[in-house]
Amino acid sequence: MTNAAPEATPAAPVAQSGKDRAARVLTEVCAPWVIVVLLPLAVAWQATHRFGPALGWGLLVSATSSVLPMGVIVWGAKTGRWDSHHVRNRAGRFVPFVALITMSLVGLGLLVLLGAPWLLIALDIAMIASLFVTGGITVRWKISMHSAVASGAVVILALIYHPACWALMLLVAAISWSRVQINDHTTAQVTWGAVVGALVGGGLFAALV
Repeated sequence: MTNAAPEATPAAPVAQSGKDRAARVLTEVCAPWVIVVLLPLAVAWQATHRFGPALGWGLLVSATSSVLPMGVIVWGAKTGRWDSHHVRNRAGRFVPFVALITMSLVGLGLLVLLGAPWLLIALDIAMIASLFVTGGITVRWKISMHSAVASGAVVILALIYHPACWALMLLVAAISWSRVQINDHTTAQVTWGAVVGALVGGGLFAALV
């Protein structure tokens, strides 16, 4: 009779709390790539007030500033080049940022060459500037892109639509909470993300228009 060591009992999975589930849903639904798909469409509508041109210009910005770069990020996550499509590891953010900036610059060039409305060009310039600033910060410190993109979007919507859009800052606060709740960021990182997004993205857009 042998004295076999007992098999280790697998650790039970940690149950997610209701707050954790809500935070994860909010983090996905309000991810930067989602906002950057929708925001150009909203700006394009205000610039043209016609369905066809608004859709065309908006999708051009959405494709080059969100959909195509997100494709690169998802590919990298699936092939193990970075940890997930949110690129939680600060050191892994360099290539995604380069892809974002490069494709956004291509999009900006197309907007200028094709004679896009100035509001769309101003939006693209503001988003690219925000990328440069947040990208520079994230080399040293993992500032929250979720908070930066969301706060910049709120400033832009308030400027071109109605001051009532400032109430959407409550959504920015909720998004920021979600990032802290799931331990992807600290309170300081989401706070400064929101400040930088509003000042750089929103502020530059305001100066341009």
